Amino acid sequence: MPLEIRFGRKDWDRIAADYAAWWAHELDRPLVQVTGGAYEPDVDYPAVPHFLTNAESGITAAELADQLWTLMTARRFYGDAFPHLFVNYGPGIAAGFMGAQVHSVPETVWFEPAQELPIDQISLRVDWTNGWWERVSEVTRALVERMGDQVQISHTDLGGNLDILASFRTTQLLLMDLYDAPEHVERLISEITAAWIQYYDALDALIRPGCPGTSPWAPIWVDGTSYMLQCDFSYMISPRMFERFVIPDLVACCQHLSHGFYHLDGPGQIPHLDLLLSIERLRGIQWVPGDGNPPQHEWLDLLGRIVDGGKLCQIYLGADSALEIVRHLGGKGFLFSVTDSMTADEAEAFLAAMEREDRGLR
Repeated sequence: MPLEIRFGRKDWDRIAADYAAWWAHELDRPLVQVTGGAYEPDVDYPAVPHFLTNAESGITAAELADQLWTLMTARRFYGDAFPHLFVNYGPGIAAGFMGAQVHSVPETVWFEPAQELPIDQISLRVDWTNGWWERVSEVTRALVERMGDQVQISHTDLGGNLDILASFRTTQLLLMDLYDAPEHVERLISEITAAWIQYYDALDALIRPGCPGTSPWAPIWVDGTSYMLQCDFSYMISPRMFERFVIPDLVACCQHLSHGFYHLDGPGQIPHLDLLLSIERLRGIQWVPGDGNPPQHEWLDLLGRIVDGGKLCQIYLGADSALEIVRHLGGKGFLFSVTDSMTADEAEAFLAAMEREDRGLR
């Protein structure tokens, strides 16, 4: 029996209808994504690293696509989950596209300047001949050709404006630049935004013609243009600096996208929430508490601020945490990406429990 993705046209039609209602704030329930695995005993499933920068040396894009296809056939999708494949070359790979050094070791990727230059001598532009760009675009194209009508292929994680700039200045120097050379920081982040949009559009031209819609690295689906915008560097700066150096980029990207989301990563970014909520075209916020911090259901006030502020909210969490949030806040406006792997029976029982809790608050 040939391997196949267990997700058909009717499933995609259901996803399109339910996610469209969710984006429009017309879905009374939460979106709940649950996945599981079902491995065939006679199939040799390949070992593909989470970061594709660590793929085996010499493997072609087509061969990598075949390996990922085989892995996708072992996945099962329950509730509002759908086949989604993150083209992962590290957070902020756009820095690599523009000439930063890319360091890839097992389970991580990081970037640093290829040469140390004064900030007034740095200029950042799109480089379509860069080897990392050529590889990411080649793999994206191969994945879309291999499975794009059945699996939503994501945009790669291009990165946020100050995160990308830090890859050319280092974090320490960029923090000082914000005080010592703010005009050059503004010049460079303007260049980064322009390049970011060009890279996004080039990937979008590969993805959307062959896929059901678009998706960022997080499993959020839309029939339009979407991205998980971010600025992890903002953990280290004040709301005043965030407003000056980050908000203009986010506004420009949201103007370019039909469905922009923001990756709010850790308590250090919470001081910026009001500014994020003020961006009219920002459609939603993903909250990630971060390692060592309380689980999602212990952030009810924050989650309430997000949905009461008119934004949608996507979070990764365990099944028990999802139930607890629904008990207190209801489910409307939330997308719960459940991290517990389940069998079909377990998923059915959990989804029924979620529905009972959600209906109990309506």
